[in-house]
Amino acid sequence: MKEHRKLTILLVAALLLASLAGCAQTSTAEPTVAPTDKPAMPTDMPKPTDTAVPEPTATMAPEPVTLRYANWNLGTEEENNIQRQLVKAYTDMHPNVTIEFVDMSGEGGWEALLTGYAAKGELPDVFMANNVPLYVQNGWVADLSEFTANDPDWKDVPQALKDSFTYGGKVLGLPAAQFVMGYFVNKDLYDAANLDVPEYGFTVDEWFDAVTALNNVPKGVLGLDEQEFVNGWYANAINPDLKWFSYDGEKMNYNSAAFKEAVAKTGEMKPYTWQGLSDEQKANFKSVGPWELFLNQEVGMRWDASWAVPAYVQNATFDWDFIGVPGGNQALVFDVMVVSKTTENLEAAYDFAKWMTFSKEGYMKEAELARAAGSAPKIPVSIDEASLALYKEFVDKPGLLMALDNLDNSMVESLAKIVPGYINARWEGKPGIDIGDDKDVNMWFMFNFANDGRYKYEDYAAKLEEFANKILADAAAEMNK
Repeated sequence: MKEHRKLTILLVAALLLASLAGCAQTSTAEPTVAPTDKPAMPTDMPKPTDTAVPEPTATMAPEPVTLRYANWNLGTEEENNIQRQLVKAYTDMHPNVTIEFVDMSGEGGWEALLTGYAAKGELPDVFMANNVPLYVQNGWVADLSEFTANDPDWKDVPQALKDSFTYGGKVLGLPAAQFVMGYFVNKDLYDAANLDVPEYGFTVDEWFDAVTALNNVPKGVLGLDEQEFVNGWYANAINPDLKWFSYDGEKMNYNSAAFKEAVAKTGEMKPYTWQGLSDEQKANFKSVGPWELFLNQEVGMRWDASWAVPAYVQNATFDWDFIGVPGGNQALVFDVMVVSKTTENLEAAYDFAKWMTFSKEGYMKEAELARAAGSAPKIPVSIDEASLALYKEFVDKPGLLMALDNLDNSMVESLAKIVPGYINARWEGKPGIDIGDDKDVNMWFMFNFANDGRYKYEDYAAKLEEFANKILADAAAEMNK
């Protein structure tokens, strides 16, 4: 019995093991029910949180900016000159910026109109400057030092220009343009007359000989266009320490031997200029005024500045060059742009003002526009090899390029724009002098009529110098308060 029971137990165990082995095998048959599109989430797995993945932040559009702008070089809307096109180019690049042109067509002159706007609290945000010392004294202009300090284009602005607009260590103006001023020569007229063509670096004696030898009024040719500008440069050719109109960087030298000689030489040159022609003699010329003589090929040397170069490039039918003034020098004229202290967006105002003045990028655009017009751009303000090379693509005159290499030696002619008191010391001040029936004349009168026989300049030179220098000293002291 016991043996039979053991056998039965062994058989049951064997059957149970076989059954378990069969359940462990994996079936390879295709499922009879298609799986769902999305398997059910196991109940024991954590659910994702509700935190959404942040989307990329969109770039904020620049705030709209409106800048009011005043300049005398904009021409009319119909003309659409290069300056207006430069403004349009800026707003195309900065669509959030609107430039409004301020009406400066009223009576009274630039300063009077600005004064009127200032009284109403409506100074333009950016405007051209005729008299920076006045604007500084009135508290109209913003300090731009924080912007120019690290501006790479500012680094290449000639130091003479930087110094001209810096007061008390603050940059209060931006050089909008620089022009070399001096004599332009018609080389063809001298070649036709078998005379030596004057060149940049010529002497005072060579200048005088070139003027007098070419002059031939019966044939409608003058040696010099006008006489008055001789007063400006001549003293420097005699004494290099004296700059434009005898200014030495601090005071006027109206009583110096060099300036007295300049006054005398100015009078001596009259017979060779338009001012020396009688009405009968003027009939020998096509020109109706001295400004037409050069392009009409009726004068050997014309006093002008490089702002005339585009017109000469377009219209001159003869070989010409710039020769500066005797002694290898030239006068330097510049325009100044300032930003109002009351502008609501100083950074935007500076950026626009830079584009219109010393920006290298702005200069490239100006050159592009000038090329399209068949003209030439002005001399670059921020000067490096690239900007000079670009200018030379338009103007490749030896004398002009020599002048650009000699800018640091220039006589600054734009003294009225930067020297406190200069306007009165040169033109408007009244030194308490009566000349015949002309009572209490001003400084302009004294210089303008110094050679027409009304008085002898040397009799008044000391008084004029003393009067002028007191004005300059008082104005400088006022600026330093």
